[in-house]
Amino acid sequence: MSIIFVLVPISLLLIGAAVWALFWAVDAGQFDDLERHSRSILDDADAPPEGPAADRSSSSPGSLPPRDGQS
Repeated sequence: MSIIFVLVPISLLLIGAAVWALFWAVDAGQFDDLERHSRSILDDADAPPEGPAADRSSSSPGSLPPRDGQS
């Protein structure tokens, strides 16, 4: 029965931390725009890559570049 004197304060601390985290998230704007990220996956963003990654796009996806002296 004495374990309840340990568990009750621990549970109150956890509840307090959860309430604090909720208010922090609301204040930080975490819940401002819930729809944008769910729709962003549907956007057609298949633009061709630019920069050094574009040079590697000609090889097959699983191939490694040749070592020095090998072709």
